Amino acid sequence: MNTVPSPSRPAPSRSTPSRPAAPRWRRALLAGASAALAVTAWLVWPQLFGEREPLAAYQLASVQRGTLEDVVTATGTLQPRDYVDVGAQVSGQLERIHVEVGSEVEEGQPLADIDPTVYRARVDASRAQLNNLRAQLKDREAQLTLARIQLRRQQALIAEDATTAEGVQTAEAAAQSAAAQLEALHAQIEQIESTLRADQANLQYARILSPMKGTVVSITARQGQTLNTNQQAPVVMRIADLRTMTVQTQVSEADIGRLKLGMEAYFTTLGGNGKRWYGTLEKIEPTPTVTNNVVLYNALFDVPNADGRLMTQMTAQVFFVVAKAEDALLIPMAALAQGASRPAQAGPRANAGALGSGRESGPRPAAAPAAAAAAKGTVKVVGAQGALEERSIELGISNRIQAQVLSGLAEGERVVSGPAAGAAGPRPQRTPRL
Repeated sequence: MNTVPSPSRPAPSRSTPSRPAAPRWRRALLAGASAALAVTAWLVWPQLFGEREPLAAYQLASVQRGTLEDVVTATGTLQPRDYVDVGAQVSGQLERIHVEVGSEVEEGQPLADIDPTVYRARVDASRAQLNNLRAQLKDREAQLTLARIQLRRQQALIAEDATTAEGVQTAEAAAQSAAAQLEALHAQIEQIESTLRADQANLQYARILSPMKGTVVSITARQGQTLNTNQQAPVVMRIADLRTMTVQTQVSEADIGRLKLGMEAYFTTLGGNGKRWYGTLEKIEPTPTVTNNVVLYNALFDVPNADGRLMTQMTAQVFFVVAKAEDALLIPMAALAQGASRPAQAGPRANAGALGSGRESGPRPAAAPAAAAAAKGTVKVVGAQGALEERSIELGISNRIQAQVLSGLAEGERVVSGPAAGAAGPRPQRTPRL
């Protein structure tokens, strides 16, 4: 029998599970990284493979006009030019001090008093002894007069043969003795008068007077203190004339040969707000001071101090002007180091521009010819087309920062003063490996 086939059921299909979609933050991160990479490539590509600006690898400086000074710098201290340490000439207790630090005093003004009791007593004793001797002097004078009268009487009697020769001789001896005693008494009076003058001077020294007009800058003694002058005179105070100050500068032995008497000098102080005080070098002491194996020489000059702004023991930064050029063409010293050759010095300032020290090895000649004072140097100059060209120039004075250009450059021209910040220099050559 025929059977009707039953409709077949479709077999269940196995569907592969779908992969979940990538998170949104990951896609954003990949997009940002791609954008940053593209910007970096856009910026770096011209630097690595593009054409570079020729002047971008250099620092440029313009030739300018200004004032240039070649100076020797040193540190100094300020001292009053005229001052005196007032001391006690007699011993005793300091009863009173009439002034204080900063007081203005006149010559002869009382400064302090020492107890005068002992010295006044000595004056009274010497005066009383002198009066006693003067009274004795009158007695001796009377005795001498009587002796002379008796001598004349004996001489008259001997002429009439009314006395003996012995009587005359006795009268002569008495007269001579009276005269000798009178002379001895005169000597004693002179001695006591001398003692009295010394006692009176000591009594005056008990009052200390100002020996000069000035300002009391320090007081080392105290009221009530006992002063002893047997060994040395104790200093009570110092008086100084602050109207003129002396700058005592210590210059190293490497620079002392560059200093000349009469050269210009100026200095600044820590609290002077850049104000300059000018003077002229007046003295160089030949005996040095050695501090920590460093040999220093004292150079001194005076400056007026009418306004009183300069005070004792101030620190001064001193500049001795060895050479000076005004309204000169100036370039940085660093520009000389960029030339193809170092500047050759033709005069006594040998190689000053190349070394950049601004210091001479010895004293400058007093009358050096202009040609011998010039130095030669080479700099790189930006030409009219923007290209660099080397140019030989003539140099004048220089210091550690700038140099004077005598010829070879014009105001406003640009010179190379160094490599640009971050600029890559020439790569060193590598030696081949064996």
